[in-house]
Amino acid sequence: MTHLGLPDTFLWGVATAGHQNEGDNSASDTWFLEHTTPSLFREPSGPACRGYQQWETDLDLAAGLGLNAFRFSVEWARVEPERGVVSAEALDHYERKVDGCLERGLAPLVTFNHFTAPHWFAAAGSWTAADAPARFAEQCDRVMARFGDRIAYAVTLNEPNLEQLLQAGAKLPPEAETLKARMLAAAAAAAGSDTYASANVIPAHRQDEFQAAFTRAHRAARDAIKARRGDLPVGVSIAIADEVAVPGGEERRDAKRAAVYDHWLREARDDDFIGVQNYERIVHGPDGEVHVDGELNGMGTVIEPDSLAGAVRYAHEVARVPVLVTEHGIQTPHDAQRAAFIPAALRGLAAQVHSGTPVLGYCHWTLMDNFEWIFGYGAQLGLHEVDRATFRRRPKPSARAYADAVKSYRGALSRTA
Repeated sequence: MTHLGLPDTFLWGVATAGHQNEGDNSASDTWFLEHTTPSLFREPSGPACRGYQQWETDLDLAAGLGLNAFRFSVEWARVEPERGVVSAEALDHYERKVDGCLERGLAPLVTFNHFTAPHWFAAAGSWTAADAPARFAEQCDRVMARFGDRIAYAVTLNEPNLEQLLQAGAKLPPEAETLKARMLAAAAAAAGSDTYASANVIPAHRQDEFQAAFTRAHRAARDAIKARRGDLPVGVSIAIADEVAVPGGEERRDAKRAAVYDHWLREARDDDFIGVQNYERIVHGPDGEVHVDGELNGMGTVIEPDSLAGAVRYAHEVARVPVLVTEHGIQTPHDAQRAAFIPAALRGLAAQVHSGTPVLGYCHWTLMDNFEWIFGYGAQLGLHEVDRATFRRRPKPSARAYADAVKSYRGALSRTA
């Protein structure tokens, strides 16, 4: 029963992001914030995993796991490092990467913005500027013009609801918000701008403003992508925990869903799919979150493999479009936890598909340990570890666990074909 319901078109992939593994993304807003004093970032990204140079090695790693899809982002800051100045070299690079995916049997799943944007964009009002949707649409158009005919799926924005999720769950201490405000003020002063913000570094009092801005940007991007290629599936990915309730906690659960997820799930009704990015389950009681006994992940919540199926189910119920699991994983330094977590989560996902929820594919986050934003290199979510001195990638046991799970599902399809 565990292998029922997965069509032969099901995508098995890994998800990556440019700034987090390419390195030296020095024209970006995130790079600027990393080097601002004070900074909320634990450490600068620096060379990251040298993924910009080692992209072929990384595609070989993904193909070697028996996968058929690879999600990556095109870094706007590399393509347009100065306003109106387009880098042919950067476009050439990403075109080679798309073709490299295809040569290895990997469907290219392209994210057009994975949090980072050009520094000039952030200093000119960021996503809330009046011309922001048009500027982002121009970026999407130039990418589509270069290699849009060869990509399989397009994700406009990565987790535009992340800040709402973090604040709704009080994932960061109050002093982090204070430091964030000081960092952004210092960045604005250094840039000679009235304000400064990045997609995953937004002041609490500006959340509604940025949600409206991201919505405008998503729609403009979707229109630009569809104008170049109407048949290309386009969607947005959101961060979504599996929100469940014990008796009496339903009102709190529903309020959390309404505040964090439902805007984007309703927005996705006009898209081709909704991207789901799930890492945990939250249990609600009448007086707040219920702390469940069990083994904890690095985020401080109980490890619950079935959280993926729950998040997928709710996303589809509201969005009413197919689901693409654009990210799923576990933060932990103990890889044995990850190796056990992956197949257990996939069994739950397969059962959800078998029950009738349309799921297009699954991308594990992430291929290798990389730069995890304000947490720097301390958080570990990769299937491979990276030697910070040599940048050599070494597979963890979880890489084999994922490969074996994928092989078993794909083998089941061939046996029943």
